[in-house]
Amino acid sequence: MPTAPLHDGTRVAYQIHGSGPTVLLPVDPVPKEGAAAGELRRWGMDPALGRALAEGLGDAFQVVAFDYEGHRMGHPAAALTPTHLAADLLAVADAAGAGRFAYYGYSWLALAGLQLALRTDRLTALAMGGFPPLGGPYAQMLRVTAAAHTMALRPRTPAAGPERDTPSGGGEEYDWSGVQIAADGAQTGQFLGLYQALEGFDEAAAQRLVDCPRLCFAGSADVIPYGPEWGGVTVDMAGPLTRERARLEAAGWQVRVLDGLDHTGAMQPGAVLPVLRPWLAAAHAD
Repeated sequence: MPTAPLHDGTRVAYQIHGSGPTVLLPVDPVPKEGAAAGELRRWGMDPALGRALAEGLGDAFQVVAFDYEGHRMGHPAAALTPTHLAADLLAVADAAGAGRFAYYGYSWLALAGLQLALRTDRLTALAMGGFPPLGGPYAQMLRVTAAAHTMALRPRTPAAGPERDTPSGGGEEYDWSGVQIAADGAQTGQFLGLYQALEGFDEAAAQRLVDCPRLCFAGSADVIPYGPEWGGVTVDMAGPLTRERARLEAAGWQVRVLDGLDHTGAMQPGAVLPVLRPWLAAAHAD
C-alpha cells in the first residue's frame, strides 16, 4: 500500500477505493482476522468496519481510507496537538492527490475533523459521529485519559477484567470500573496531551469559522459512566446534540440522533452508511 509522511517522521499506509469526490476516512481498511477479530466482536465491533465503510461509499466517492488510530497506537507521537492532528490528516490528503476533500471521523477522530476544519479551507464537507461539535465532553475526556495514563504507568498485574487499549467507548457488556488498560504510557500519553491542549477550546467561536456543509450524529444511548478509578465522570455524546440542536442547526449543522444506539452501535456501517452516504451525496450535488 502507498504511505503518507506524518508530522513525526512516521508513515501511515492508505488505500483508495472508488472514484468521484474524495472522502478522507480515518478507519482501518484491512479487516481484522483471527483473535483480533474475535476481540472486536466481543466488544460489539465489526472486524471489517473500515472496509465496509470504504466499499459502501466507493461506488459514488473516491475514499481514502487509513488506520490513523492504529498507527498512533503502534507509533505513539511525542506530541499530538490539534495542529499535529490537522497536519497529519492533510498529509494523507496530499499523498493521495486530493486537493479538496470531505472528512468523516468518529469519536476522537470526529474531534480531529473539527480541528482540521479550523485549519484548512480544503474541506468540501465535514461529518462528525460520536462527538458533538457543541457541548463536547472535553473536560471529562481529559479526566478519563489522565486516569488511563496513570493506569498505564502502573506495574502490570494479572487482569481482573477485560483489557482495552484506550477508553474511547464501548458497549454495555462490561463494568468499566473493572476494565484494565492494555496500552503503555507512550500510547496513553499522546491522548492525554491532546486533551490537555484542548483545555479552554472555544467551541462557540469555532462554529463561526467552519463554513462547509456539516453533519453531526450520535446514538441516543451514547452515555458512558466511568467509575472512580477513571475519574468518576460521565461522558455524554448524545445529550449535547439534543440540548444544542437549535444552536447547531442555526450554525449550519445537520443533526441526527440514532435511536437506541450506544457509542459502539452508532459507529457500525449499518448505522453510519444510511446517514452519511445520502448526506455526502447532497453536499456534493452542486
